[in-house]
Amino acid sequence: MTKRIHAKHKIDRRLGENIWGRPKSPQNKREYGPGEHGQRRRGKLSDYGQQLRAKQKLKGYYGNITEKQFKAIYHEASRLKGDTSERLIGLLERRLDAVVYRAKFVPTVFAARQFISHGHVKVNGRRVTIPSYRCKEGDVIEVRDKSKDLGLVLEAAQSGERDVPDYVDVDHGKMVATFTRVPGLSDVPYPVMMEPNLVIEFYSR
Repeated sequence: MTKRIHAKHKIDRRLGENIWGRPKSPQNKREYGPGEHGQRRRGKLSDYGQQLRAKQKLKGYYGNITEKQFKAIYHEASRLKGDTSERLIGLLERRLDAVVYRAKFVPTVFAARQFISHGHVKVNGRRVTIPSYRCKEGDVIEVRDKSKDLGLVLEAAQSGERDVPDYVDVDHGKMVATFTRVPGLSDVPYPVMMEPNLVIEFYSR
C-alpha cells in the first residue's frame, strides 16, 4: 500500500477550495494557500495551469491517489468506448474506497482506504483489503459484523454532512450497500465543480 505523503487539509488550501465540502476544513477560515508565501495574490493560470489544477483536484478528491495509479485509470478510460471524461469518472467511482465513502460507512475517503486495508469490508461475502478494487454493478459491499459498532462507522452513518447518491443503495441498519450502476459526471455529488475534460486535455498534450 502506498503512503499518502501530503496532509489532506493542505490539498484544500493549496487548491483554494473545500473539495470534500467538510465543515472542519481550514479553507473555510483561511482562504489562502499553506506556507509562508500562501497569502500572496494568486496569478492568472495558463491553460496548462488550469489543466494541472483540474488533475490535482480530481486526484486529491479520491484520497490523493498516486500519479501512476491515476494515469493508468486515464489510459484505461481513453481506451473505452464513449466520452473519455465520463469513463474516467465512472472508473474512479467504481473504486472500492470510493463506494465505501459514498455509502457513508466512514467519514472520509482517506478513512475508507484505511478501513478497507484493515480488513473491515466484504464484497459479495468475501473480505477485500485492496482500496482500488474495482466494483461491478450489482456488487454487495458490507461492513464485517465485528466492525459495525466502531465509532467512526456509527458517526459516518448518522452524519448529515452528505447524502448517499442514487447509484449506491444502502441499508445502514445492516451496514450493507449495493453498487447499482456506474455513474456519470452529473450523477456524482461533488461539493465543488470537477473538470475531467481538462484532465483529459492535460494527459493528451
